[in-house]
Amino acid sequence: MRIPLLLAALLAAALPVQAEEKALNLYSWSAYIPEQALEGFRKETGILVKYDIFDSSEALDAKLLTGGSGYDVVTPASSGLARAIQAGAVQPVQRERLRHFANLDPELLAKLATVDPDNRYGVPYTWGTVGLGMNREAVTGRIPDAPLNSLDLLFKPEYASRLKDCGIAVIDSPQEVISVALHYLGKDPYSTDKADLEAVQALLGQLQPNIRYVGAGRHINDLAKGEVCLALTYNGDAAIAADQARQAKMPFEVIYRIPREGTLIWFDTLVIPADAPHPEAAHAFIDYMLRPESIAELTNTQFFANANQAATPLLDPGVANDPDIYPSAEVRGRLFGEQILSLREQRTRTRLWTRFRTQY
Repeated sequence: MRIPLLLAALLAAALPVQAEEKALNLYSWSAYIPEQALEGFRKETGILVKYDIFDSSEALDAKLLTGGSGYDVVTPASSGLARAIQAGAVQPVQRERLRHFANLDPELLAKLATVDPDNRYGVPYTWGTVGLGMNREAVTGRIPDAPLNSLDLLFKPEYASRLKDCGIAVIDSPQEVISVALHYLGKDPYSTDKADLEAVQALLGQLQPNIRYVGAGRHINDLAKGEVCLALTYNGDAAIAADQARQAKMPFEVIYRIPREGTLIWFDTLVIPADAPHPEAAHAFIDYMLRPESIAELTNTQFFANANQAATPLLDPGVANDPDIYPSAEVRGRLFGEQILSLREQRTRTRLWTRFRTQY
């Protein structure tokens, strides 16, 4: 016997909606989600967290852009977020589910909005700068009057050649390094002008004979052990190296300096893939990480600044008062954010970078 259409509809409405599985699949850098926060989230929500680790931005991009990753929350840099938005690989964040969104710094949200208009897709997690990490004693021993807070130290051969023997490393990040180099030359960091890009090619070309390697992550341990003395790197990586050197009681100090010429401000973001299997759990987790105590733990242990204004009173004074982690308003005014480049423009920069990488 067929059930009348209206009765069938009423019966269907009365059936319980299948609840989302209490699970969350994270994909992030190693030690990038604080253990206390993970445990607190699990206890409060009953959601079981599976935490997978990537070791390069390229690995994350591949998972995110290919689709079907099975992840609910990932942590791309702002450049990766821009590519994911262009590809339709991420879903908008439902702001009404984030009770703690108001904790975020409006100025930092505005800088991130250059790649994520209206902050629709990415929630800023950590931020910082690209600058100079160095072994102070090794550098000043070779160059007593070294301009420690200037990219001249890297890009001028009269300085870099004197540091070649103790080792110079450069992060393997074409979009970021090329933008910093353009800005150093007084150009638009996102210029597509052929002459500007040729000037960068020449600048990197004169650096090539003096560098030891281009890589991702390796320079952290090498700075801490004294195996390189200068690295163009992220502030957080330099801070981790400095902490490792202190704990090992090395006979030198690792320091970081924001270039006085200005530099790139980077963001890592919390993002929900378009096909996330547990979007409700994803929103719950992001909101949990917007609590001051959740994110303060990360900053205090990994030395990455966070975008959460309400977390500042919970930070260790040595971190909160470090001008190379939390720069002054004047210095922040000289920082430029990421911008969206077309796929063609990205490929042009990647080719430029490949020539640099294969010739040093």
